[in-house]
Amino acid sequence: MGFKKVPTHALKAANKIKRQELYVQHKKNKDKDRRDERFSRKKEEDRNPELRAARLAKNVTKTLDEKRVWDDGDDDSLGKMVDLHKLQRRRLEEAKAEEEAALNAPLDEDDEDEENDSMLDTDDEDEEAREAAMEKARAKRARRDNSLAPSTTSTNLDLAPSSLALKFPTLFSDIPPPTPKILVTTSLNSTLHDEAHLLCTMFPNSNYIPRSAHRFGHKYSLREICKFSAGRDYTAVVLLKEDSKKPTGLSIVHLPAGPTFHFTITNWIEGKKLPGHGNPTNHYPELLLNNFKTPLGLLTAKIFQMLFPPAPEIQGRQVFTLHNQRDYIFVRRHRYVFRDKRATEKSVVTSDGKEMKGVESIRAGLQELGPRFTLKLRRVDKGIGRAGSEGDDAAQWEWKAKMEKDRKRFNL
Repeated sequence: MGFKKVPTHALKAANKIKRQELYVQHKKNKDKDRRDERFSRKKEEDRNPELRAARLAKNVTKTLDEKRVWDDGDDDSLGKMVDLHKLQRRRLEEAKAEEEAALNAPLDEDDEDEENDSMLDTDDEDEEAREAAMEKARAKRARRDNSLAPSTTSTNLDLAPSSLALKFPTLFSDIPPPTPKILVTTSLNSTLHDEAHLLCTMFPNSNYIPRSAHRFGHKYSLREICKFSAGRDYTAVVLLKEDSKKPTGLSIVHLPAGPTFHFTITNWIEGKKLPGHGNPTNHYPELLLNNFKTPLGLLTAKIFQMLFPPAPEIQGRQVFTLHNQRDYIFVRRHRYVFRDKRATEKSVVTSDGKEMKGVESIRAGLQELGPRFTLKLRRVDKGIGRAGSEGDDAAQWEWKAKMEKDRKRFNL
């Protein structure tokens, strides 16, 4: 004998005990209806599997990253939230369409005369041809080759717009940069000596110089430290800040004249506190920059790229990862090893979901080396620090609380 369905208005009975009994009966009826609906849907989907596939495709939960909102237009200046990869692809399509239209258009007599007079102004044409060749080479580097297992999060620094190259010529230049040489220091009267030494193990070719805590010692400012470093062929200064004997901030100055990036540090965990951690070696690590898509994101990724040598030492099998997600940069350092695949593990698949040939029985194992922490970009100064930047163009970008009012808009 089934339950008698309870009307909704009966749940508002005056008697408390009667109201509780009615509510329990109502819940049982509701659960029974849902169970019957689920079983009836299962029978229909067993007869027609396409119904199950359509239901699962419709019920996929969208994350905030998938709901991300971009700015409209072709403005690729610093601070604009535009996807540079999609913007470049759209521009290439428009340029290709214009070339096809120009080739298909008939030639007039004036055009033929201009072609005959093409020997004039050769110097200007040579410069234009050189710039066009450089732009074409940069665009060719930006278009990556197809991979069997392409990464959907890797950052392509060749997509940097020309506006960034004009503002920061020392960062975005076709001339190969010098080998990184980094000076690591701390804030005044700091106690983070062990943490500063850990940063020296993370950044190759780095030296730690503590700032004097003596009461009669000279308190060198950041500008004086950068002037000292630039005269000794240092390429960057990394300043570690603290509060309550914990790392709370990180400032990176690109020498000789900036820019300066200010980050806040959260969730600092030393490598020795991580379960199953390893010990780092002196090999140059491989650098992974993930999910930097906007002009500000590419600028942030570029400042970190300048801290590492361009030729990693593969025999060390060390990877330094900077993963950007919702404007938080997760910093991790691992050592990898190739091992045999276990019976419970899945094989490596390609972009279309098929198993990759040649690596069916191989998997990669990771061992975290540490330290582990999270960065958040707060300010970008054109010169050396806040005091060293002058004029209206001093602060290139600064985080404000109103930027996180819409949770679907991200700066990096």
